[in-house]
Parts: sequence; C-alpha cells; structure tokens
Amino acid sequence: MKPFEHVIDQHGPAILRYCAGRVGPERAEDCFQETMLAALRSYEKVRDEKAVKAWLFKIATRKSIDIYRSHAKQDAPAGQLDPVESRRKSDQPGHSDVWSVVDHLPDKQRDAIYLRFQGGLNHREVGVVMGISESAARRNGFEGLKRLRSESGSWS
Repeated sequence: MKPFEHVIDQHGPAILRYCAGRVGPERAEDCFQETMLAALRSYEKVRDEKAVKAWLFKIATRKSIDIYRSHAKQDAPAGQLDPVESRRKSDQPGHSDVWSVVDHLPDKQRDAIYLRFQGGLNHREVGVVMGISESAARRNGFEGLKRLRSESGSWS
C-alpha cells in the first residue's frame, strides 16, 4: 500500500471540493479534516488499493452528514438575520447558479452529480459510495443532468 501522505496528495483536492459542495465552503475544511482523520485511523485495514478513492468519498459523505446534523441541532439565532449569499460562485458567465440548482435536486441525483463532477469519480465509484449499482449511479446522474437542463434553458 502507498503511504497515507501519497493518498492525501492524490485525492485530497477532490475530497475538499466534494466537502465544500456538501457542507459549504465555511465548513469544508472541518469536514475534510474529519474525513482524513477517520481515514488515517483505518487506512491499514484497506485491502484493495484501487478502492481507496471511493472509500475516501464514502467517509467524506458520512462526515458531511455528521456536520450537517450537528449544525441542524444547534439553536437558531434570535432576531433578524442578514440574507446569506450563495455558497457557490462560478467565474463562468451565466453559470453562477448551477450548483444552487443542483442543491435542489432529489437526494440521489444531487449526490451522483456532486460525486461525479466535484469528486471526479467514475460511475462505478459513485455507485460504491452511494451503496447502489453502477447502472443506478449512472441513471441518477443522467436524471439529474436531464433535470438541470430542463430547469434552465441556457445549458445544453
């Protein structure tokens, strides 16, 4: 097996992007750190070096859920809140709201899109992370993209 540092160098940037997509940029570093700590603790148990990427994304998915739940349990602040800007911005003209539309997709479609395009996973790896077959992962991604196209006339 490769040293864990090599795994971080190879997959870290994609995991961080995925965490930012799941929990927002303000909590992405925490999610990434929790993911890497959990991975380090059990790295010696990984037997298939080809499965490391999907294994890391599965941990990141669980950690993002944990972070979401822990923040959902916190008391809501009292009083009037200032409007929050979108957590994702794009430098490409006309694409600033793509990820906000993705956020509103059904769960499986949204997760398949994030894993595929933010995480760079192939359909087999997406299926492993989501606990579904490769064909189901492919279908969820297809349906998500189809919905994105139908909800915005500018993308094709």
